[in-house]
Amino acid sequence: MNWEQVQGKWRQFVGSAKQQWGKLTDDDLDVIDGEREKLVGKIQERYGIAKDEAEAEVDKWSTGL
Repeated sequence: MNWEQVQGKWRQFVGSAKQQWGKLTDDDLDVIDGEREKLVGKIQERYGIAKDEAEAEVDKWSTGL
């Protein structure tokens, strides 16, 4: 699924994102609001990983939707 589709249906994917990244709070997910870069940034922040690793996780997650 391309990111525009994810962004357009973000509310439907919040549960899946929460399951994938349990350290993200409801407030984090509200702020992210389907924006890929914000999701990558929050994953980096919460998990202490590099940007490229966070981007790879987001890509893997979004293709599995």
